[in-house]
Amino acid sequence: MNIHAEFSVRGKKVTVVGAARSGIAAAQLLARRGATVTLTDLQPAIPEADALRAAGVALELGQHDAATLTRADIVVVSPGVPSTQPAIEAARAAGVEVMGELELASRWLQGRIVAITGTKGKSTTTTLTGRMLEAGGHHVLVGGNIGHPLSAQVDESRPETIHVIEASSFQLESVETFRPWISVFLNLSADHLDRHGSLDEYAAAKARIFMNQTAADWAVLNADDETVARMAAAASSQKLMFSMTDSLAAGVLVRGDEIVRRTAEGDEPLLPVSSIRLLGRHLIADVLAAAAVASIAGVDAAAMTQAVEG
Repeated sequence: MNIHAEFSVRGKKVTVVGAARSGIAAAQLLARRGATVTLTDLQPAIPEADALRAAGVALELGQHDAATLTRADIVVVSPGVPSTQPAIEAARAAGVEVMGELELASRWLQGRIVAITGTKGKSTTTTLTGRMLEAGGHHVLVGGNIGHPLSAQVDESRPETIHVIEASSFQLESVETFRPWISVFLNLSADHLDRHGSLDEYAAAKARIFMNQTAADWAVLNADDETVARMAAAASSQKLMFSMTDSLAAGVLVRGDEIVRRTAEGDEPLLPVSSIRLLGRHLIADVLAAAAVASIAGVDAAAMTQAVEG
């Protein structure tokens, strides 16, 4: 599934902006892949400095020197760093390729990607999806905006791996080639407007999750959220809707005490609603989304139930 087999940073100068966990993981990955790496951060000191230097990463702390960015071949921006920073804009104006950490790491993945976004419920849904896929016998790596950054998963990625990624708007706003096999959009409400400026900009960043999907891919969508359903209309992927009500002609929904996948052939039971008792009924929508992904991946009902109850 990796369309970037030719992507290489060997011998290139790469500047990573932001020394939070994603930036650190990216810098270490880039150094392992043969780049000459500089990591820059506004903090005057970081706890990981010695380990990074030992890995061959040069550090520029206390400021972002525009020259360090404009002279680079590639600039990688951590999710927490606004791409409107003057030094980043200067690099872009100088013709430097600027990308986010999620975009960088995804270019080296060998397996398939399940990317999960939304204003609320991302972490729970990502965790549940990973558990269901594992229970179904898949080799799964979970991370992104929770747990391990995607850059920390690259070396473990195999062709059979399914990467389950929590993807924030900060990560998605800078993707260019990132292509999930299954994208999940849970819901949308006003958030992070200090960064995105308006609800429309925030929504546009989230919608980039669909940008590179084709008819071979899937979008799992919340039918109970009109904004999500409307935004996904232009996506080229196959759609699988989910709903808390028994109102869909096709999709994953609640029918009595069962979560089922409804098709033209009938209803396929996936798991009992009662299995969610330890998680809480307020998380049913997250379970519906995870079950939809697991169903696409061929996970059986017993494995889904085991993952929720466990």
